[in-house]
Amino acid sequence: MDEFIDIVNKHGKPTGISERKSVIHKKGLYHHTAHVWFYTETEEILLAQRSAKKTIYPLLWDVSVAGHVDSGETIEDAAIRETKEEIGLDIFKNDLKKIGVFECFQNYQNGTIDNEFHNTFIVELKIPVDQLIPQFEEVEALKLVSFEVFNHLIENAGTNNHFITSNKFYYETVLQNIKQTVA
Repeated sequence: MDEFIDIVNKHGKPTGISERKSVIHKKGLYHHTAHVWFYTETEEILLAQRSAKKTIYPLLWDVSVAGHVDSGETIEDAAIRETKEEIGLDIFKNDLKKIGVFECFQNYQNGTIDNEFHNTFIVELKIPVDQLIPQFEEVEALKLVSFEVFNHLIENAGTNNHFITSNKFYYETVLQNIKQTVA
């Protein structure tokens, strides 16, 4: 689906203009995404494996839930919607703890120019992972990893089919915020 997305300036501020996602990625227009990282009280983090059908980083293990913020939608509403769509879980605004907005400006070999602001939240996962329902167009599989394994995966990104190598600071910041929340 080629949904409409609001365009923002290079500082993440709304321009009042929206465009189709395909055009945004072709022209490299700035836009917002919502990222939701789930963690457990037993010090684990939920990773989602990107669908084999994805054009960018198929089968890569990464953020629990992520998606574009549709035109006219709040970032929090996008996080809630994407969570329901991608893993079948209902969450609410008061579940979301925002840990920051991270710039992710990358060009890909397929011609996609991604100039995204990752609005990043952490949320406690309170149900077993086997009760989640992956949306197979987006998510191939789900798994929980310990904080220690998560850190090891960050250190070895690019060699283990986990995480985007250039986003190391982002992953380290996510882990640090989750650790502080669980402590």
